[in-house]
Amino acid sequence: MAAQKTAIRDTAETRSAVDPKALEAVGLSSVQVLERNRLGLANVQPRTTSRSITDILRTHLMTLFNLIIGICALAIILLGRWLDLLFAVAAVANVIIGLFQEYSAKRKLDAIALLHQDEVRVLRDGMLLQIHREQIVLDDVVELRRGDEIPADGEVLRSEGLDVDESMLTGESDAVAKRRDDRLLSGTAVVAGSGRFRVTAVGERAHAVRLATEAKQYQKINSELRRAMEKIALWLSLVLVPIVAVVLNGQMQAFGGWNAAWESGQWRDALVTSVSSVTAMIPQGLALMTTIAFAVAAVKLSKENVLLQEQPAVEILARVDVVCLDKTGTLTDGTIAFHRATALDPQGFDSTRRRHPESTALEGTEEWEQVLAFFGADERANATAAALRAPYTALPRHRVASQVQFSSARRFSTVSFAEDAGGLAGHWVLGAPEILRGDSTDPQVHTEQLLRRTDELSSRGLRTMLLTHAPLDGPLLAGGTGPLGRGQRLPSGMVPVALLAFKENVRPEVHATLEYFREQNIALKVISGDSPKTAAAVAREVGMVIEGDAMDASALPEDPAELREVLEHHSVFGRVSPEQKRTMVEALKAAGHVVAMTGDGVNDALAMKKADLGIAMGDGAPATKAVSRMVLLDGRFDRLPSVLEQGRKVIANTERVAHLFLSKTAYAILLGLIYGLLFWEFPFLPRQFSTVDFLMIGFPAFFLALMPNPRLYRPGFLRRSMLFSIPTAIAIVLAVITVSAFGRYLQEPAAAIQTAATLCLTAVGLWVLNVALRPLTFPRVALIGTMYLLLAAVLLVPISQQYHLFVMPSAELLAAAFVASILGCGLVEVGSRAVTALTERRSAA
Repeated sequence: MAAQKTAIRDTAETRSAVDPKALEAVGLSSVQVLERNRLGLANVQPRTTSRSITDILRTHLMTLFNLIIGICALAIILLGRWLDLLFAVAAVANVIIGLFQEYSAKRKLDAIALLHQDEVRVLRDGMLLQIHREQIVLDDVVELRRGDEIPADGEVLRSEGLDVDESMLTGESDAVAKRRDDRLLSGTAVVAGSGRFRVTAVGERAHAVRLATEAKQYQKINSELRRAMEKIALWLSLVLVPIVAVVLNGQMQAFGGWNAAWESGQWRDALVTSVSSVTAMIPQGLALMTTIAFAVAAVKLSKENVLLQEQPAVEILARVDVVCLDKTGTLTDGTIAFHRATALDPQGFDSTRRRHPESTALEGTEEWEQVLAFFGADERANATAAALRAPYTALPRHRVASQVQFSSARRFSTVSFAEDAGGLAGHWVLGAPEILRGDSTDPQVHTEQLLRRTDELSSRGLRTMLLTHAPLDGPLLAGGTGPLGRGQRLPSGMVPVALLAFKENVRPEVHATLEYFREQNIALKVISGDSPKTAAAVAREVGMVIEGDAMDASALPEDPAELREVLEHHSVFGRVSPEQKRTMVEALKAAGHVVAMTGDGVNDALAMKKADLGIAMGDGAPATKAVSRMVLLDGRFDRLPSVLEQGRKVIANTERVAHLFLSKTAYAILLGLIYGLLFWEFPFLPRQFSTVDFLMIGFPAFFLALMPNPRLYRPGFLRRSMLFSIPTAIAIVLAVITVSAFGRYLQEPAAAIQTAATLCLTAVGLWVLNVALRPLTFPRVALIGTMYLLLAAVLLVPISQQYHLFVMPSAELLAAAFVASILGCGLVEVGSRAVTALTERRSAA
């Protein structure tokens, strides 16, 4: 099907050959438009910007834990033991919360299209029509004006000072002049002039769409918590099948053997106790608590206009040690601000200029200031000239004799006033400092000295422009090729009047945020498509400490090892292509760093996808938002410290919760193996085990996962949790085995042994909770006390006794349970202190 579609398109492109003159004059005919629509050559945009619903469902449903829980739940349902199904609640809740959070993010993303859905003007049958951008077809002639976004790739047919901002694709903030036959790319925008272009690529073949499609390929997030869950699942998958066999065989033997159990019908009880043992080995509650912690963090951050597209994104920022920053749109907001103006004398030096004797300027203004107000007020002014509107508002009172619009090809714009305009009379030229080079400049002007000054300002990240004046008796502006390229010539006898400096608007919150990152020992790298000098100047302005010289990306080595070395010793890089940004991120990751990449343009998308954490600005390109893990919806950089705080809380609290759940998994495996090998009846029913989980882990873990926790991130989360769980599990197993042995020795009924074992397991488990919650505070002590009270209620309230099938044990067995519980708590205390001392020694080393 794909090959057939490609063949059809190739045929259509062959048919699209039309008379160029006719196409430029009248555009496509209605018949040609219909043919292209029939062949699928319309500018239809991809509709999805994230994973499909099928992929999301598969990720959350198709896990080993869910498979085992599902099989166990099915067995309980078939046996009609509905009250023993509580163990499945955590698994179901985990799936529902995960699906809801990711689907909500997906809906927000899918509402964002790659391009804005404005209407465009096309030439068809000799008439200009306004149509939706998705109605554009191959070979359409599209008219462009200032402010338009280019809807598809094409070639310029006509240019009238057409300047295009390609920063979304290249990162280069300077506008690019476009002439006839030049290439235009979708996703760019017209900043000055007007023109027409012929569409040469639509839909999925357009440059911006292809770049975004490559970046949108799903890549699993680098989450330590998720990796820990996967390792646990892997270990369990390796040992669970033989353990299940041992457990099931042991329970059958405990009821008289396979044949006897099958004939007597006791195989049902054996299967139920086996399910109780197996489900206890699976820490599905840990996944649930982690999911809840992520979801709560996502909700809190959404109130601060931070969208988490995948739950673990908040954790990643807590582990990041390198943040790569794009300049345009990240450190700056992408707009130009007026910095200052310096009046010059005729030789080009600073001057306290006086008004012309015949000045007709408004009170408090100079003639040149009125001219600047005129340039700024022009509705067709480019972004730099438009920045003059705020500081200069006093417009000239005289009519303009002639005017030439700004163009990147000319690098200047002009306005002329007739002799009756008094001090305003003459030709005024606003343009790049290079306009002074050539025969048009008055010989008395110290051109080179003034240009050295403008170069010095440029090295500080400032854009410079000159306002010059030429007398009317010089040659008027005429057509032809001037010293700076195509367009009108410059008037002769120009003298500098004012030197203007502009700068990109720096986001006001960036300085404090970067300072916060430095305090957290997070390295900062500026990776920009703009010039190295400009990038370095902006970095210095926001207070960044620059390591090494600002580097031009063309000088970067291709060898991966050498590139990693350069990245370690330099912090500002300019003229970086999208592919180089991706390579640099990969090099940093290969050096062992956890990398975050911020950006707003399509040129940042590939690097953001390769980074451990991509952070998109809310006012950036929709395609970039789609591939990021996190979106700052209001574009405020100072949201990141809050994300870091939430991430640290999630990691630190999840580690505490993991101590509890992995202790449970460890003691459940040991109990299952020991009881299976001894052929003893497992001392817990599923409903009893579910209640024990709720008291010692489930209910406390819910609060534990949400408590404030400012502890800094420390790698080795899983190793520390395993070290904690092993001694505590051994202590619990010894206590429960002791109770079971006394019960069997006293020939207590199975229900009595189950009651005593439940008491012992919960009591020792609550001491494990006590250790995990340290240092203890009043709320934590209150939580532990509440759990002990609930344990008493579970054992003593009649309705609870009936539900759990409890039978009060004899005094001897009850005493044995209390003694075993005290000894178990003592072993937990000793083991936990030994593990704490060991981990502290390793951390110090």
